[in-house]
Amino acid sequence: MIKTLFIKNFALIDKLEISFDKRLNILTGETGSGKSLIIGAIDLAFGARASKDQVKTGKNKAYIELTLNPNNDFPLEILEENGIELTEENSIIISREITSSSTKSRINGVLVSQNYIQGLRKYFLDIHTQNESYNYVNPTLRIELLDNCGQEVYGRILKDYRESFNNLKKTQKELEDLRTAAQEHSQKIDFLKFQIDEIKKTNIDDASEYNELINERSVLLNAEDLKNLAYSSYNLLYGEDESITDVLANIENKLIKACEFDEKLLGFTEIISSNAINLKEVSSELRNYSENLETNPQKLHEVEGRIEILYGIKKKYGPELSDALEKLAGFEAELEKINFSDEKIIKLSVLVEDLEKNTRNLAENLSESRKKLADKLSGMVQDELRKLEMQKVRFCVFVEDLKELTQKGIDSVEFLISPNIGEPLKPLVKIASGGEISRVMLAIKSIFARSDKVNTVIFDEIDSGISGKASQAVAEAFARLAESHQILCITHQSIIAAMADRHIYIQKAQDNAATSVSAEILDKEARLTAISALASGLTKDEDVLNFAQKLLNQAENCKKEAVYYNR
Repeated sequence: MIKTLFIKNFALIDKLEISFDKRLNILTGETGSGKSLIIGAIDLAFGARASKDQVKTGKNKAYIELTLNPNNDFPLEILEENGIELTEENSIIISREITSSSTKSRINGVLVSQNYIQGLRKYFLDIHTQNESYNYVNPTLRIELLDNCGQEVYGRILKDYRESFNNLKKTQKELEDLRTAAQEHSQKIDFLKFQIDEIKKTNIDDASEYNELINERSVLLNAEDLKNLAYSSYNLLYGEDESITDVLANIENKLIKACEFDEKLLGFTEIISSNAINLKEVSSELRNYSENLETNPQKLHEVEGRIEILYGIKKKYGPELSDALEKLAGFEAELEKINFSDEKIIKLSVLVEDLEKNTRNLAENLSESRKKLADKLSGMVQDELRKLEMQKVRFCVFVEDLKELTQKGIDSVEFLISPNIGEPLKPLVKIASGGEISRVMLAIKSIFARSDKVNTVIFDEIDSGISGKASQAVAEAFARLAESHQILCITHQSIIAAMADRHIYIQKAQDNAATSVSAEILDKEARLTAISALASGLTKDEDVLNFAQKLLNQAENCKKEAVYYNR
């Protein structure tokens, strides 16, 4: 529901903030006072087309901000996927800024596209104005409305159908992939086998082999130098007079003698002794290394040949041997996947036929159930239209069989209407009269209220061309609908205005310099005056005031009945 609306520098509005009740909000005011600007601002916040002409004269930009409370079943993941979080009050704030050259929308401070905003409209708002009616003329939403109403009747069939349809599509895709692969498999298999053979014939057992060979080649190329350097190191450590190990042994003997006078030197002695032992071991290893090292041209040739082979594999499948081994596993898996038989295609073809038959049977059962429910709902809406003094109007929820299987079945749902006797039923979207379509929408909304997840409805000029009796019927319908939906309605009828849970008076003020629009939430006394003005144009006549009070009392009784009606 809409909690608040803030407008700045929009059309005739300098600055305006309105808070709305969760039930019936009535907007009244003189003709041309700016009531439709309020509705237009809400529409713009939800992504309607903007124009630079909507910026107030003399200002750089217009700004509109809506604060919303989402329903419990609102899919929060839609926001989370775009990095949007609810406010601390669990609200959603939609803002729109309009300048002469651009328009920007944000949700809780996050910049979003107009398409994204428009996609959210169906979760929050249903507008019925003189020129447009959104949700109920959308084919996808119409079938969802019908199915929401039918959950208790055919919900299980719908669930089974969707599962069967998804399984069918998955299997069809698998079969299509296999058939496509069958046409291309010869060339693909040959290429995969070539790649597998090329990697396998190198007999790579260890991904580190290349680096080890590089080191081995370095040793073979520098064997003579390594031999001399290792032996020289050995001599310095152990092989010559006054070698490092001899020096350490001398130091150790002197420290042992020194320890007789100071035990603190014992630690140093142990360190020297330990290092001497380690150096003896190192010298022995260096001598063995030097004695065993030989130049080997044949081995060097073999190593360089192996390096060349592995370098080619790295360059083609690398950059490292580990990457080549991973690709080998991938090639083998891919080869196994496409190395299918005709028998597998035949089996999948039979499975697809069985699934399609089962899915179509479910679709036909679903269609039959929808048509039965559609007939029932058509009658209920027809009854509601009669209450709204539209006896000549015929209404039909028409379920058309399109034959083609889709995610929603084989049906398309259309709301058809004939406004006058003798005229054929036509799609609801083709109704020309704004007031007429608003009342039709109210009738539909009244019947679909429990299954309609959009809880804010806006009606503009719903009272156009109707009598007092029809106005009373509209007011009573509002009272019932307001128990489950937030309603914003512009009206000139005192009977409808009396039903308000919040009465908002829109006023236009003019001086020599500018025109401005203001909004006032009326208290009890001000409401009585406003309804008197709507009823007769008089605000101080005692009879008119008494009549207005009767309308208010009558409205309160009607609201109590509406609470009982909706239980």
